[in-house]
Amino acid sequence: MNFFNRLQGVFFNPKDTLKAISEKPVWMDTMIVLLVVIMVFSVIVLPYAQKDQIQSLKSNVELQERLGEEAYQQQLDFLENPPKWFFIVFTVIGPLFTTMIGFFLPPLILLAFGRMVSTEGSYKQTLSVYLHASFVNNIFGNAVRLILILTRKSVMQTTTSLALFFPKMEITSTSFRVLSQIDFFQIWFFGILAFGISSVFKIDIKKSLFLSYGFWFLKSLLYIGLGALGSRFGG
Repeated sequence: MNFFNRLQGVFFNPKDTLKAISEKPVWMDTMIVLLVVIMVFSVIVLPYAQKDQIQSLKSNVELQERLGEEAYQQQLDFLENPPKWFFIVFTVIGPLFTTMIGFFLPPLILLAFGRMVSTEGSYKQTLSVYLHASFVNNIFGNAVRLILILTRKSVMQTTTSLALFFPKMEITSTSFRVLSQIDFFQIWFFGILAFGISSVFKIDIKKSLFLSYGFWFLKSLLYIGLGALGSRFGG
């Protein structure tokens, strides 16, 4: 099955497509395409993210007082006139590093979960179905997010989660962090992933749905917890 057949299959026939991928795992071309998509997305949204950061800094009186006039001005100058390396870090190094962790770590955790209910399946199989299922979030989901960002000319509070229905909610609030985890494309992604998990570990769909959404739930709790911790120490 070539790449384009796998791509359209994930959206229109996910059960059979992920079953075929689990039987003949392939992931390198998929990973490369996803990396390119994420980097292009980062390049396009950079100016809007930069503008949001500047506006946020200018409106944060408490932070200005805490930093002091000189440190505040230095930070503002950095955001308004960033060095060339900042562009490289934001659009290449940063996305590459975080994405590689996001690609390779979750399948390892899912494999550990799978071992609790089955002796079948390998890391390569789990990685392959995970990457292909992530087409939903990383390609289609990012395309929708990009349209929203270009329309609103802002990255801040641009989301495809339940937080979308609460535009006045503070993005640093616990409520926003909780709602942002209930992302429509993430829910879709983990639902499709369950088909792949079922094929890899040779378990029924109920168990695979439990493993898939159980992983999503734990990941969400971790994100919410780290966000709350960051807010506490960040001020």
